Amino acid sequence: MFEMKEEYKLGIPYIDEQHARLFEIGEATYQLLKDKYSIDKYDKIVALIHELSEYTVTHFKAEEEYMKSINYKRYLSHKVEHDDFINKVNSLDLDKIDQNQDEYIMEILNFIASWLVDHIIQKDLLITKTV
Repeated sequence: MFEMKEEYKLGIPYIDEQHARLFEIGEATYQLLKDKYSIDKYDKIVALIHELSEYTVTHFKAEEEYMKSINYKRYLSHKVEHDDFINKVNSLDLDKIDQNQDEYIMEILNFIASWLVDHIIQKDLLITKTV
């Protein structure tokens, strides 16, 4: 379900590698959803949310440093989107997870998939067009 496609590549190797890692986290989340043998997925869900939160901070920092280095004119609005994503991930209600784990994983997947693809295609690719 989650795959780093050629059209998502910016041509900036370390940023493309980081995007690929975000897709891997999304894929791990999808595989957890499909895992019918794990009855209680709570700890795994929390671990994936934590990994997503930590990795996006690392990735966004690198991407923002790159934007600053090229004097990217849309830096501030781009950073706001990054901050909003981090706030959304950090505000996920871990208490809700136990109520319906698969439903919660699906919510996370939908959020990651739509945000990641939309952000890369609509925002990140603009960075390369200004260089």
